[in-house]
Amino acid sequence: MTRAVSLHVTGVVQGVGYRPFVYNLARRLGITGWVRNASDGVWCLAEGSPETLTAFERALRDEAPPMAVVESVVAEDVDPEGASDFVIVASHAEEGAMTLVSPDIATCDACRDELFDPGDRRYRYPFINCTNCGPRFTIIDDVPYDRPMTTMRNFPMCPECTAEYGDPADRRFHAQPDACFVCGPRLYLNGTADAPADWMWRPEVETSPRPHRDLDAERIRSDAILKAATTLLRDGGILAIKGLGGFQLACDATNEAAVARLRDRKRRWGKPFAVMMPTLELAAEYCAISTDESELLTSPAAPIVLLRLRGAGVGGARMRVPQPADDAGVFADVRRGLSEQASSAEPRARRGLSEQATPADLLAPSLAPGLAELGVMLPYTPLHHLLLSAVGIPLVMTSGNLSEEPIATGNAEALDRLGQIADAVLLHDRGIRSRYDDSVVRVVSSGTEIVRRARGFAPFPLKLPFTSDVDILALGPEQKNTVTLLTGEYAFVSQHIGDMENAETFAAFERTIELYQRLFRVKPGIVAYDLHPEYLSSKHALALGLPAVGVQHHHAHVAGVAAEHGIGGPFIGVALDGTGYGTDGTIWGGEVLLATLGGFERLARLSHMPMPGGAAAVRRPARMAIGALSAAGLLGHPGAEPLRARMAEGEEATLMRMIERGVNSPLTSSMGRLFDAMAAICGVRDDARYEGQAAIELEAIADRSADGSYRFGVSPGEPAVLESAPVLEAALDDVARGVPAGTVSMRFHRAVAAAIVDECVRASATAETRVVALAGGVLMNRLVMDGAFLGLTGAGLQPITHVRLPVNDGGVSFGQAVVAWARRHEV
Repeated sequence: MTRAVSLHVTGVVQGVGYRPFVYNLARRLGITGWVRNASDGVWCLAEGSPETLTAFERALRDEAPPMAVVESVVAEDVDPEGASDFVIVASHAEEGAMTLVSPDIATCDACRDELFDPGDRRYRYPFINCTNCGPRFTIIDDVPYDRPMTTMRNFPMCPECTAEYGDPADRRFHAQPDACFVCGPRLYLNGTADAPADWMWRPEVETSPRPHRDLDAERIRSDAILKAATTLLRDGGILAIKGLGGFQLACDATNEAAVARLRDRKRRWGKPFAVMMPTLELAAEYCAISTDESELLTSPAAPIVLLRLRGAGVGGARMRVPQPADDAGVFADVRRGLSEQASSAEPRARRGLSEQATPADLLAPSLAPGLAELGVMLPYTPLHHLLLSAVGIPLVMTSGNLSEEPIATGNAEALDRLGQIADAVLLHDRGIRSRYDDSVVRVVSSGTEIVRRARGFAPFPLKLPFTSDVDILALGPEQKNTVTLLTGEYAFVSQHIGDMENAETFAAFERTIELYQRLFRVKPGIVAYDLHPEYLSSKHALALGLPAVGVQHHHAHVAGVAAEHGIGGPFIGVALDGTGYGTDGTIWGGEVLLATLGGFERLARLSHMPMPGGAAAVRRPARMAIGALSAAGLLGHPGAEPLRARMAEGEEATLMRMIERGVNSPLTSSMGRLFDAMAAICGVRDDARYEGQAAIELEAIADRSADGSYRFGVSPGEPAVLESAPVLEAALDDVARGVPAGTVSMRFHRAVAAAIVDECVRASATAETRVVALAGGVLMNRLVMDGAFLGLTGAGLQPITHVRLPVNDGGVSFGQAVVAWARRHEV
C-alpha cells in the first residue's frame, strides 16, 4: 500500500547540502516525490510504503549532513500525487516565514585536496567550495538560500559547473557558490608597481558582464597575482586581503619591523595581533596545543584559538630573547622542522638567539606584548590556503580597518580606507553582504569559552526556554556590541559589531539590524536597551517609537546566562566587569544579585572608589590606583611610594583635589577598575593602550606557584559591601617588602575568587537556590573563573556561565531581550 506524507524540516537546513542529502536518501529507499527550499525550512512530499516512509522520516534527522542542525521534522499524511521519481523542485518564498541560515564554513578536506591536485580542474582556484564548505551567511541577500538570492547571482555557471550543480551524485549538487576559473570570481591586485592592467580592480568590474574565460590562461593570471602577493609579504610588506566577512590585514609575523609598521599604520598600539599558521603542525611548534584546542582549530568554524606560547612559564608572561628586525631566511629552518633547526646555530646567531631559544622566539616580540597567550588560527578559505602554503611562515591576520572602526567589506571602500595602511590590496569580485570578524575562543576548565562570536558561529540562534508572543529587539551595550532579535522560540544574537564609539560602527549596527530583521522575518513589537542614558544604542532604542524596556546592565548579564541554561529563577548572579550604569546612578561592576529573569535584588557590591577624571581613569590605571588608595586611606603607605613616584609632577595633587571636591570623579563599585588599580600598584601598567590591557597583563604575570591569598572584608547591609581596603593594604605590604609582582598578582586573583565563593555561600543560605550565574568581562580571567567554579562546586553550589555566547558584553543583548520578555509576562 502506497502512503504519502508531507514533511516540514526546520533548523539549519539551507546552505548545508540538505536537499541533495534528501534527494539521495529518497532514491536509495525507493521513495518518490519532491523536496524544495522554502522561507521556513525544507519541505518534502514523500510517497512509498509505510515502513519505508518511517525509515525516511527517521533518517532525515539521524543521517543529516554534518553541518545541518535539524530542529524538527513534522509529518502530515496527504493524498498521493502519483509521482514516478524523486526530484528537487524550485524553491518557494512565503511572506513572513522564517528559516535558519548556516554560518560560513571553513574549506573542507575534499576541496583542500582538489585545490592542490594538479589533475583537478579547480587546481589552485582561490574560490573552490562545495555543499560542505564555503561562504553562506556573508553572501545572502534574502531567503530561501538559492543562488539568485546571493552575490553569486552575477556569475553564470559554465557547462561543467552546471553539470555538477545538477548531478545528485556530485558533491557540488546544488552548491550555491559553486564556481571555477572559467565562470567564477577572480582575483585582483591593486597597489603593486608595473602590474598588468587586468590585475587591477576598477569599479566597472562590478557592473560589467562576466563572460566565461579560458581555464589555463585564468590559472596563470591567478598564480601570477598570488606570487606577487607572496613576494610582498616575504619582503616585509603589508597586504590587505578580501576574506569571507570583510578585509584582513596581513604581514610576516616573524618580522618585527613589519609588525611595528602595521601597528603604527593601523593605530593599534599594544593590543595583541592574531596569527594565521600554515598548518596545525607548525602551530604546535610555537604553542602548546591540547586535543580540545586542536579540534577547535580544525573545526568547520575555524576560529581564532587563544593558545599558550611555548616557553611561557607557570609564573606568567613569556620572556623573549631580544632579536633584530631583519629575519631574512631564518624561517626556512623552521619549515624544515624543529629538530633540524635545533642543530643549526647559524640562524640563531643571525638573530641573536641563544641555543635555548624556542621557535616561538622567532615571532615578532610585539605580536602579543606582555602576554603568555597568542591568538592562532589556521587557513579557512582557499585563498588563505594558497597564500600560506606559498609564504610558508606565520602571518599576522587582523581585521581590515583602523582601530575601533568596523572592517571594510566593499572593494572601493577597502581601497579608500585601507590604502594608507596596506602596501597592496588583494581583492576579488564576489560581493560581501554581511560584515563578519573572525570568532575568538579558548579552552578553560569548564569547556570552550567564546571570547568573540562572529564568523562560523553567528547567526545560528539560541533555543529559548519559552516561546515569545511578540518579537523583541535588544540593542546591547556600548562596548563589544551585539544585537539580539527574539522571535518565537529563537533568539538571533548578531555577530560582534564592536564598540559604539563612531559613526562607522553605528552605521554597521543599523545595517546589521536591518539585515537580521529581513532574513529572519522579525517585526519587533518591543525594544530593550541599556539604562545608560548616553549610550548610542540606548538613544537609538528610544528613537524607534516602540514600547521600550530599560534593562540594568548586570541584570542583563546574569539573566542571559540563566536563560541559556533554561533557568527562570531564582538564582544568584555574580556580574563583575568594568562599567555598568546602576539603578542608583553610580557605576556598578562588582555585583552579587538575587535574580529572576524579570527582576533582581542587589545582595552585595564592591566598596566604592572614585574615578578621578572619569573615563581618563580607565585609560590611565595609575589614576585609578590613586582613587582606590585614597578611598581606603592608604596613600601614605610605604608600598604606595613606587606608584606615587611614577606620577607626573603635580598629578597626584590635582587628582586629590578633584576627588575631595567631587569634580569629575564618579564613584564606582567596579571590580574591573580594582584590577586596573592593582596593576598600577604592582608596577605592571600605569597607562592602558586598549580596553582591559592592565587586567590582562596582571593575569599574565600571575605566578601560579606562589602561595598565599589576600581577603576582602565584608560590611553588612543592604546591600552588603565587599571592602577592598584589606586587599589593597596587604598588597602594599607585599610591595613594600619587595615581594615579586607575580606573587602579588596571584594572591589578588585568589582573593577575588574567594570573595565570589564566600558571598554566594552566604546568599544561598537564605535565597533558596544553589544556582550561581557568572558573567561580565572580569570573568574572562582564567584565574578568577576557574577559581570561582572550583570553589563554588566544592561548596555544593551549581555555577553556570555562557556556553554559546561570550561572558563579556557580547552576551548582554541576549540578556536584555530575555528580561524584556520576562517583564512582559511578570516572570
